[in-house]
Amino acid sequence: MSIRLSGVGLTHANGQAALSAIDLQVNPGERLAIIGPSGAGKTSLLRLLATALQPSAGQLELLGQTPWSLPTRARQRLRARIGLIHQAPPLPPRQRVVTSVLAGKLGQWSLARGLLNLLHPLDIPGAREALARLDLADKLFQRCDQLSGGQLQRIGIARVLYQAPELILADEPVSAMDPVLAGHTLGVLNDEASQRGMTLLASLHAVDLALAHFPRIIGIREGRILFDLPPAQISQAQLDALYANEQLQPLPSSPSPAPLCIQIPRC
Repeated sequence: MSIRLSGVGLTHANGQAALSAIDLQVNPGERLAIIGPSGAGKTSLLRLLATALQPSAGQLELLGQTPWSLPTRARQRLRARIGLIHQAPPLPPRQRVVTSVLAGKLGQWSLARGLLNLLHPLDIPGAREALARLDLADKLFQRCDQLSGGQLQRIGIARVLYQAPELILADEPVSAMDPVLAGHTLGVLNDEASQRGMTLLASLHAVDLALAHFPRIIGIREGRILFDLPPAQISQAQLDALYANEQLQPLPSSPSPAPLCIQIPRC
């Protein structure tokens, strides 16, 4: 089992409850999209799975281990098996793209090798191959501050593909891209995860992209899971309940089993 959450809750230091009674099981190689309104708990759930936050209640297992019962160094080794894709990737502005991509292996390299890589890229062909999957091979030696927000998001994805983790956690990974590029990028990410047997969880603001690219959809509202279903089984009523008080385009009346045209306006 890649992920197992049993009755997991998360309460922040200020007393605000972010997650409550979360039960979730994810098998190796599964691909899930997490949807829900702003403030629903999507990012909190991903941060908890990344072991950036510790549960306030319940049991959490990741990749066959209980992270918060591990010694610190063992937990760091576990984190090296998890790839994180950020909405705004933490890429140093003056760093070259090749170095940023190769940083995906820092958790697996020795300190000496990591420092050497800062001075001289150790695997230029590997970085170029990862970038080529996202149509960015020509940016290999550019600086990060010369790229657009959408390009930086794709650099962040290329870094995780180069890392080749067992579990990928992606927080709004295509939010800075236009709809066509976002769809293409999610297609690449899903194809790579499927071919390599990686488990993939992605939070998405655009419901149409979630339904089009992921075989399993989790709907979260107010820190609780409202539904956990394949796209074809999600009804308009369920989406209305999930996005209550937000405008939502209705599902199409087409007999197609996988509705693809729902969109949530960006806040």
